[in-house]
Amino acid sequence: MECPSCKKELEPATLLNTDVDYCSSCSGLWFDKDELNQVKDKRDPEINWLDIDLWKYEAKFEISKTGRLCPCCRMPLYEVRYDNSRVRIDLCNLCCGIWLDQGEFKKIIAYLKDKADYEVMYNFSKNLAREFGEIFVGPESMKKEILDFLTLLKLLGYKFSIRHPFVARMINVGFPK
Repeated sequence: MECPSCKKELEPATLLNTDVDYCSSCSGLWFDKDELNQVKDKRDPEINWLDIDLWKYEAKFEISKTGRLCPCCRMPLYEVRYDNSRVRIDLCNLCCGIWLDQGEFKKIIAYLKDKADYEVMYNFSKNLAREFGEIFVGPESMKKEILDFLTLLKLLGYKFSIRHPFVARMINVGFPK
């Protein structure tokens, strides 16, 4: 496979136990379908419940051709914004692969951490209900969806104990006699 940026041969690499393709020249990364989510989940388990579906809201798409070709299909890649972040990634609409230029993975993780913090604090009940519903209807396996739900509950405990340390201590050690 050829690098979409510098046309060098991509090399197989392992990123957090997931096989990806790497360009040793420009440090870009190629993720086949669903691999970016797998790596994101392994990189930071506290954001595993936060899945970004790049294809979900077509009306929000700000899409443009890049002049780059998909390493797998040799079809044009399209540049889109990663959710509401400032990170612009390249995707293939045929194989659903994703090309990240150097440093974009770190920016995506930072964005997701900020978004997860906000969502836990301000939209917790809505996200908890959504994650509970996904246990039964997917889009991922039931085991993965249960783990996502439990992660969200654990995060609530952390956030609660930070905001209300006295109450959290009382719950953990019991009331003074």
